[in-house]
Amino acid sequence: MQLYLPIAEVSINLFLLLGLGGLVGVLSGMFGVGGGFLLTPLLIFIGIPPAVAVATQAPQITGLSLSGALAHLRRRTVDVRMGCVLLAGGIVGSAIGVDIFRRLSEIGQIELMVTLSYVIFLGIIGSLMFVESLQALRRTQRNQPVRRRKRHGWVHGLPLKMRFRTSNLYISAIPPFGVGLFVGILAAIMGVGGGFIMVPAMIYLLGMPTAVVIGTSLFQIMFVTAFTTVMHATQNYTVDTLLALILLLGGVVGAQIGAQIAVKLRAEQVRILLAGLVLVVCLKLAYDLVVMPADLYTITSA
Repeated sequence: MQLYLPIAEVSINLFLLLGLGGLVGVLSGMFGVGGGFLLTPLLIFIGIPPAVAVATQAPQITGLSLSGALAHLRRRTVDVRMGCVLLAGGIVGSAIGVDIFRRLSEIGQIELMVTLSYVIFLGIIGSLMFVESLQALRRTQRNQPVRRRKRHGWVHGLPLKMRFRTSNLYISAIPPFGVGLFVGILAAIMGVGGGFIMVPAMIYLLGMPTAVVIGTSLFQIMFVTAFTTVMHATQNYTVDTLLALILLLGGVVGAQIGAQIAVKLRAEQVRILLAGLVLVVCLKLAYDLVVMPADLYTITSA
């Protein structure tokens, strides 16, 4: 069944879009990521203009993050206080990112910027996560004692300390705010919830337990992407409502399934699966940057 999307100005198969939304929903529930790092490239691959793909991700990620966050709230695996600090930084970062997005769109460089950002960040984060998770998994299989991450580092020496009881942490609010700020910028420019950056940062930088990280990440992503949706819709006019609703329908169902799967996996397995997925998407985008396109020139209307 073909469906015409007015803002994107393309015709796309309805069941394909539902399937993509469902796949990303499962990833959201499993890994605590919004799923935009995967869905945005996939939408570009099937013909959605990059500017529309990025902006339309925000409302879809909002909905499936809400679905996943509710599932984790019922299990009490969400640190609400930590989520609020991350959210404060995320709102500021999102406003900055939308302005950068608008300026890049005006000079015609948004597609290159989006793709390069994905390749760089996915490559770095995916590689670091894969190596660390593989080492942890091997130690577990050999019954070797797992080396605990340092609970006290430079983060604990900063001012403005807060107690996060759910995460069993007493650290400065500055690093969580900074992480949220950075992720907010990425959410606006790259069309992602930022979970692929936030989840590793919460585990390795802030020292949060993996069981709490996933739900807290979804809690923060939910609000940041909602704000990003409003900003893109009112400033850039690139949100395709029909496309977002279709993706959201599949995503909400998938998020519940993913949350159930996550409970049955060990922390090391969750991290290594996420790292592998991140690297696959990174390699595909990098390949598309260097391969010669079928059409070297495209004529567009002014």
